[in-house]
Amino acid sequence: MAGDVIILGCGFTGSRVATLLARRGFPVTGVRRRDIDFTQADAAGALRDILTPGCLVLHSIPSLPSGADAKLVPFLGESPRRVVYLSTTGVYGDQESVDESTQPQPHTQRGMDRLATEQAIRQGPWESLILRPAAIYGPDRGVHVAMAQGRYALMGDGGNFISRIHVDDLAAIAAAAITSELTGAFPVADEHPCSAAEIAAFCSLRFGLPPAECAPLEAIPESRRTNRRVDGRAICRLLGIQLRFPSYRQGIPACTGDEFQVN
Repeated sequence: MAGDVIILGCGFTGSRVATLLARRGFPVTGVRRRDIDFTQADAAGALRDILTPGCLVLHSIPSLPSGADAKLVPFLGESPRRVVYLSTTGVYGDQESVDESTQPQPHTQRGMDRLATEQAIRQGPWESLILRPAAIYGPDRGVHVAMAQGRYALMGDGGNFISRIHVDDLAAIAAAAITSELTGAFPVADEHPCSAAEIAAFCSLRFGLPPAECAPLEAIPESRRTNRRVDGRAICRLLGIQLRFPSYRQGIPACTGDEFQVN
């Protein structure tokens, strides 16, 4: 056994990684915000009580306020043998075409904070791997849910491209990553970048929802004010992962408990 697995931020993605690794026989400890408040100084002591020598850590904590993400990293101490960090494609900024060779150029505070955390992790005394997921969707989360709740609008004509990854595929990649020896930083996305208008039209037709309306830029969440195609094939190839949901056309119907697929 390679060591205990500690998942910091055992939520939407982290809980699925925990399940996959537990099934493979790894002793897994999942840590949620209710267990440790990572914005507080006493998080260091709490983490020391959890981390074991040679452990494998998945850092899956969402962005924290005031740059607390990067400040948390030294709390890991010297116990971990390996740290895998779930960052975001937001670190690529306004770049419209992204693959494993693309260098970060964040332009938002969230993106800059994420990059600072990446850098802190890469400078630690452990082996590290950075995963940069595109928009994560799955059961109860994604365009299909936002449209059903009347919360989704298009930026302009909806021609901007957004890449995505189904949470189950991301979990499979993260589980393989944490038990591998691969290092570096890689974007994670499915095989079908598409325009906001395309996926909205699919959800409208598939679920009988009203068409998405257009909204001014300031009304669009910051995370969707992008026009970015992400090529995530490299990390899948290196880890030997085949995506279950290479496109939203398979992933969204599966999210709703319906395996119907659109050609």
